[in-house]
Amino acid sequence: MDLSADVWGQAILEASQVYLSDGTAVRSPFANTTIEKMPDKVLLNIFSYLSHREICRMATVCKKWRVIAYDTRLWKNVSLRPEISGLHVGSLESLLALISIRFGPTLRYIELPIELITHTVLHELASKCPNLTHMLLDFSTAMQLHDFSEMQAFPAKLKYLCICLSEVIFMEGFMRKIYNFINGLEILHLIGTYEKVEEEEEEIYEVINVHKLKQATPNLRVINLYGINFVDDSHIEAFSSNCIQLECLAVNFCAKVNGSCLKNVFARSKRLRCLLMNQTNLVSEHVMQVEWEKTSLQELDITATDLSTECLIDMLTRIPSLRFLAAGQLNSFNDSVLKAYMESGNVRNLIALDLDSSDNLTDDALHKFLSRFGSQLWGLGLSGMPHITDQLWQSVLPILTNAKILIMGTQERLGVNIHVDQLMDGIANNVPNLERLELRWDPENLRFSDKSQKAIDILRVKCLKLRCLTLSDGRYYETTKANFERADRTTVVRTTTSCRVSNYYLLYNYKDLIFN
Repeated sequence: MDLSADVWGQAILEASQVYLSDGTAVRSPFANTTIEKMPDKVLLNIFSYLSHREICRMATVCKKWRVIAYDTRLWKNVSLRPEISGLHVGSLESLLALISIRFGPTLRYIELPIELITHTVLHELASKCPNLTHMLLDFSTAMQLHDFSEMQAFPAKLKYLCICLSEVIFMEGFMRKIYNFINGLEILHLIGTYEKVEEEEEEIYEVINVHKLKQATPNLRVINLYGINFVDDSHIEAFSSNCIQLECLAVNFCAKVNGSCLKNVFARSKRLRCLLMNQTNLVSEHVMQVEWEKTSLQELDITATDLSTECLIDMLTRIPSLRFLAAGQLNSFNDSVLKAYMESGNVRNLIALDLDSSDNLTDDALHKFLSRFGSQLWGLGLSGMPHITDQLWQSVLPILTNAKILIMGTQERLGVNIHVDQLMDGIANNVPNLERLELRWDPENLRFSDKSQKAIDILRVKCLKLRCLTLSDGRYYETTKANFERADRTTVVRTTTSCRVSNYYLLYNYKDLIFN
């Protein structure tokens, strides 16, 4: 149901009613109340909940709404990339007009597609938007760059810069023009076009000069190099040699990274507390050379890295205060690793654990670990393991009283059924602070009764902080979604095809790591 349409429909109906009072016809007290008579600040607040596309449509209603739609306070964060729900701008002239009329000093964040990245636009942003601190430049679809030879200005107060790279366009001509303006950067994202292709089928180009870029960005706290096919350990070492304030380093899906730089990186970057290396090609020998006991590392992602059992034991028993660990898709992560970590490692600070698809871990070993440390966990992911069913979860839920994120189930068809009603009831009664929940089990494995609505009701009522419940598309998903929608919580229930829950929400620098 469209709630806003229903409210306005009711107001119109009320305004047209005539009531009898002491035998005299009396107009409704709402008779002269219309939206045009609302104060501007109320309308401005209403407009603030709309997308920029919707705001532009509202501007065509009347002169008053047009004035409000042009209020610069509605244009603090702007995406001009229509393919990801941003505003479509048809020409450079239109954008230049927007910068002057709507953006101005209040603009803080902007995303620009390749066709709008010109020296004129960047000059106007530098001139008219002095408080611009966050910028995303999308070159990913570029086949040719604009001419930047005449560019003399660039936003100089940027704290956050995200550059989506092209696979074939060299960026040095553009980068050379902005080096002098980005010394204050604290957060840098370089986003590649990660694809699983054989190297012999496609030549790899180093489209941006990392060694020159690092000289211009000495104040970086967060570096995210995501899915860049040419990035290797020499590039990571280059950044670490000039960024002594580095706190978070993410090189997820950079397949050429093998870990040979890690010893020097930690020796130079004493503040480095977050290292994300999902699906890199780490070599166990390089990882074991790091003096882990001397690091300040608190958050580590080594998912799908093929490290050996010996390396995992060596590393986990030497890191002094790990609070976040993602070590899924590792055949070498077995019971002996978990036992060594329990007995010889420092587990008392651990609040997030993701062991996705760790098929060599037994449910007995997991139960022992969770019995000891489950009460301190805020996030737990045990997905992708067919042998981990609702029985283990039911046994540990009374322990996971502080959990905010739970990820369970596998998309693989099982030979046993998952009794989801009892599971939901257990979650509702034991995990009151739950914010995100994902059940990945195949819909055909979920068994529920006609009384499922009661279990869902209990979950919805007791887990009031729940903002995301992700389920595989099927009958149970439809039942759960309808239940939450009746309670006007329309955005909570989602499908696994469009949403995935992750412990990354618990990272210190999670907000800094978001791009797109």
